[in-house]
Amino acid sequence: MINTATTKPLLMGILNVTPDSFSDGGHFNSLANALQQAEKMLADGADIIDIGGESTRPGAEPVAPDEQRRRVIPVISAIRHAFPDSQISIDTTSSEVAAAALDAGATIINDVSAGTQDAAILSLAARTDAPIILMHSVGTPKTMQDNPYYHDVLQEVLAALQLHIAAAQAAGVRADNIIIDPGIGFGKRKQDNLTLLAALDKLVALGFPVLLGTSRKRFMGAICQVDTPAELVTATAVTTALGVMAGVGIFRVHDIKENRQALDVAWAVKMHQ
Repeated sequence: MINTATTKPLLMGILNVTPDSFSDGGHFNSLANALQQAEKMLADGADIIDIGGESTRPGAEPVAPDEQRRRVIPVISAIRHAFPDSQISIDTTSSEVAAAALDAGATIINDVSAGTQDAAILSLAARTDAPIILMHSVGTPKTMQDNPYYHDVLQEVLAALQLHIAAAQAAGVRADNIIIDPGIGFGKRKQDNLTLLAALDKLVALGFPVLLGTSRKRFMGAICQVDTPAELVTATAVTTALGVMAGVGIFRVHDIKENRQALDVAWAVKMHQ
């Protein structure tokens, strides 16, 4: 999907059509508002729109596939119709939801469970030749922040991602359709998140495009002494610039314009080295 050695990284805009996501829950759960936000993100420089109908914030309850479909399919269809050349990813752990989303016009699967909650999502990606994002997480969103602990978070995340990659390939997913995500904030303490951010080059060295999702996350609020997620735009942009320099290929963010600037400047510096 992307050669991170030579190709400029991509920006993925977050579009949660949920009532309870941690930062923007309830903002875009009408079709008109969602389509307007997608248009704004694309105009601001988003390369991909990531649509989710189930919150993955810490403590979130699972949402049934039928309800997820009810939330996301009309939005995907509307964006595909309005912006026929757009790249759309479906943020779900359900193969049923992912299949319906691909039929409606999504082009990428973004699974925070990396196929561990519904293994059929891997064979779906293989059968449809859709790129799939495999994220490291511990437990489920409801339980992931219940005292997570690692002996060596970097090595444990690397090992887990390698197992996810092997499972995807065993299911028939082509290597160049696999994207990995260290899962910043998913079953991680502040020090774990910082360790992973300091070692992004080690994740890139696995040889697959890396997606980084730090947008507005709580660990940065703890560092900056900020309680409101929407006030962490600058902090997020800093991690985007750091990620560009480390070779990260995709950045999943809420705030496109600011992160587009961070990405563009960091990429210009990197290309000037």
